[in-house]
Amino acid sequence: MAATERAKTAGRGLRADALRNRQRIAEAARQIFEEQGLDAPLDEVAERAGVGAGTLYRRFPTREDLVEAAFEDELRRVAVIAEEALLCDDPWTGFSTYVERLCAAMATDRGLSDLFTVRLPTSEVAATLCDRQSEALTKLVRRAQEAGALRDDFVPEDILLFLLANAGVTQVTRCAAPHAWRRLVAFLLSACRPGNTDPLPAAPTPLQAERALIGHAETKGLASSRS
Repeated sequence: MAATERAKTAGRGLRADALRNRQRIAEAARQIFEEQGLDAPLDEVAERAGVGAGTLYRRFPTREDLVEAAFEDELRRVAVIAEEALLCDDPWTGFSTYVERLCAAMATDRGLSDLFTVRLPTSEVAATLCDRQSEALTKLVRRAQEAGALRDDFVPEDILLFLLANAGVTQVTRCAAPHAWRRLVAFLLSACRPGNTDPLPAAPTPLQAERALIGHAETKGLASSRS
């Protein structure tokens, strides 16, 4: 089910005032998560939306439900970043642009930065969009390697390491040195070039990467339980 269809389904049958409350809560959550990250107190979301905690939990029983509603548009946009990168004529430009766009999106939005490094455990929409991105990313990596533009031992799971590193840098430097993430990304991309032949330690396996994302989601209160 597409995110917009899911949102319509969630709002179907609600009174006009209840639907307005739902929209206000999602908008307030988007603002709070952008400022504080996905583990921000939900009481603050309710207060900014002008509703009681009971109303918030009736509309969004879990933190995961609220995150998905708040970021549904961003989830769709993220899913197509790799697909758009595949349209670049130059394979390296496509790959490097993909990395830069993801990291740039994280630089000014704590919620989106968190979202890039977690797995929403029961979100069908997020899972579908993640699968789309993973498929496009695999093609993007293979295409760049076949063109001799990307080192042969790079694997798609390495992107998770990039995003985790960027999340740490942006969190610490966002106010004092908001440009610092660009230097990190430049270093990372330079290390990806095929001229760097020093052997690398083992990359995370797909299963390990999945477990890491789910584990990080749990630290943010996104464990498919009422928050």
